[in-house]
Formats: sequence, C-alpha cells, structure tokens
Amino acid sequence: MLNIVLHQPEIPANTGNIGRTCVATGTRLHLIEPLGFSLSEKALKRAGMDYWKDLDVTTYLDYEDFLNRNPGAKIYYASTKAPQTYADISYEEDCFIMFGKESAGIPEEILLKNQEHCVRIPMINDIRSLNLSNSVAVILYEALRQHNFSHMQLEGQLTKYHWK
Repeated sequence: MLNIVLHQPEIPANTGNIGRTCVATGTRLHLIEPLGFSLSEKALKRAGMDYWKDLDVTTYLDYEDFLNRNPGAKIYYASTKAPQTYADISYEEDCFIMFGKESAGIPEEILLKNQEHCVRIPMINDIRSLNLSNSVAVILYEALRQHNFSHMQLEGQLTKYHWK
C-alpha cells in the first residue's frame, strides 16, 4: 500500500480531492500539522464527497512526529526544486510520497537533508507549479503503474451495452 503525505496543506478543497484519490487507489493519507483548515470543514468534505468516511487518514503534530511514528519509512519528496523527475524513481510498495503546502512547498531544510529522494514533475520555466491535487495524482499513478495497478480494477463496464 502506498502513502501520500501532505506537509501543512492549506486549501481544504485540495486535501479533499487528494483524499478522494487516496480512497480510489487504496492509498493511505498522512496530514502533517499545522493544517490551514479544520478537518470538519464543509469544503474538505465536499471535495472528498462521500468518500471521506472511507479514507485511511492519520494526522501528525509536526514533521518530527511523522518521522517518529513511521521509523525507517522510505520517503520521496515532491518539489519543483528537485534535481530528478518522478519517473526516474522506482517506488517501493509501502513508500511515502510527500508534498508540501500550496504556498511554499516542502521546507528547503527537509529537501536538502533528503536530496537523493527529491523528485519533480517537469514543467516549462514560466509555471510556478501544478495544483497540489494534480501533482499528487501524477506521481501516485506513476507509482501505481510501476506495480501494475495491483489490487485495482483494470477494466470498466458500460451501463447499457457490452464491449466487443
């Protein structure tokens, strides 16, 4: 099972969307405080829709609390400042992929200490970053693809017709 970590997320709709993606993929969500919203906010629940109740989510007081409660965790750090792309990595089945807050990303002190595990999504120079929930989806689905989408439904069904 993969793990998505949000370091001090600020926008409830992004976290709600990410929560829904986590439920749809069987991924755990980890939230590192302080959060820029309350977990009871309507915007969070609205974005996560009725999936929020099914989400495997854990909150942490701070980054140190996260590290202490997940000893030995293999963590990848998503940042626009990273030296390698997300596609350059082979993601372990139980790894953690961390994303920073919308306004500032992951603190540079954390990135510097973990530079060999920092990854980026390629973009043209004029763009600051992708939306947080889009970034999570891009990297999470690459990790899932590398594991052949194990445990996931690979074929859809039409409602009124049958595929030939």
